[in-house]
Amino acid sequence: MTTVSILDLEARLTSEFQRDPKGARVAQILGEYARSPDDWSRYALFGGKGYTRNLIARSEHFELLLLCWNPGQASPIHNHAGQNCWMAVLEGEIGETQYSVPQPGHSGPLTEGGTKALVPGKVAYISDEIALHLIRPLNGQRGASLHLYSRPIETCNLYDEQTGTVVTRKMAYDSIRGQRVAARMS
Repeated sequence: MTTVSILDLEARLTSEFQRDPKGARVAQILGEYARSPDDWSRYALFGGKGYTRNLIARSEHFELLLLCWNPGQASPIHNHAGQNCWMAVLEGEIGETQYSVPQPGHSGPLTEGGTKALVPGKVAYISDEIALHLIRPLNGQRGASLHLYSRPIETCNLYDEQTGTVVTRKMAYDSIRGQRVAARMS
C-alpha cells in the first residue's frame, strides 16, 4: 500500500482543482488517503459538547476539514451552501442520514431518505441538489471523517427535522492546522 501524507493530499487536491474545478478525481484521491496510515491524527481534536471542525487546508478552490465525533454526537441536518462535498471515513463507522430538500414555501417535517453506514476508507459525496444530511458515528464508537468542500463554506442552513424551520449558521473551526482556536463561535 502506498503511504499518502496529509501534505501530499493537500498538494494533490490543489492540483486536481486547478485541473478540473469540479474535482472529477477527488473521491479517488480521498479514498487513497483514507486507506493510508493515520498521520491525520495530529490534527484530531475531539470535543466534549459537540463534534469538532478541524481545518487542515483552505484555498480559493477548496476547504479540507477533519471532523471528530465522540459517541452520541451528530451534526445538525444541513445543506452545503451550493458546494460539492466529499466525506472520507478515517476512523469508526459513520452514518449519513439523508433528507429530501424542502420545496420553496414548504413547511412541516422533513422527509427522511434513509441512512447509510460508511467504514474507514469509504468516500461519500453529496450536494444540495441531492439531499440535506445529518452525520454521526454509529455503534457507540467515536469516529473521524475528512470533509472536502469544492469551495470554502462561510455559512450553511440548518434544518429542524420536525418543523422544517431553517436557520443560517456562520461556520467556525475548533482548530486550524492542529492549533486549537480560542473559542468556537458557532
